[in-house]
Amino acid sequence: MQPAAVPPIETDRLLLRVPLPQDRLPLHAMWADPVVMADLGPVKNAAESDASIARHASYAPLGFRAVILRESGATIGFCGLKPGAPDTPIAGMLEIGWMLALPYWGGGYAREAAAAAIAWGWANRPEDAIVAITAEQNAKSRRLMERLGMRHEPTMTFDHASFAADDPRRRSVTYRIARPS
Repeated sequence: MQPAAVPPIETDRLLLRVPLPQDRLPLHAMWADPVVMADLGPVKNAAESDASIARHASYAPLGFRAVILRESGATIGFCGLKPGAPDTPIAGMLEIGWMLALPYWGGGYAREAAAAAIAWGWANRPEDAIVAITAEQNAKSRRLMERLGMRHEPTMTFDHASFAADDPRRRSVTYRIARPS
């Protein structure tokens, strides 16, 4: 888990905060859902989910945060910023990512959380751009990237080493948004 000293990011409907013990089960359920993971990677078991949470804790104050509905306190997903993976064209760049549990798709929560994470990045980080990657086939994430003002960077399309050569998710695209002037 991330240190409690990392302040939350707040929006009208959401709270993005460090994962707490009560977030584990909803996050595990999200990562174990084959529909949620269809364009993202293999489903995860509880141990693999815990490893993802721990990996993001190591990026503090960056790292994906639990996405909480303020009204109910429900944990609905994971969103935030992290360093781009070393085996990708975005290595070392500031990367945004998100995922929500299936019941929360279509409610504008991913856009709200991602926009808040981007705003936090501009306010707290020196980078001149934020990037995102996804499987080329992931039309929903690509549309959201565009709604966030991100632009496709065709020269940064790549085959993601985390996927087998015959996996349709292997072909990955990169999107970028520049720091506002």
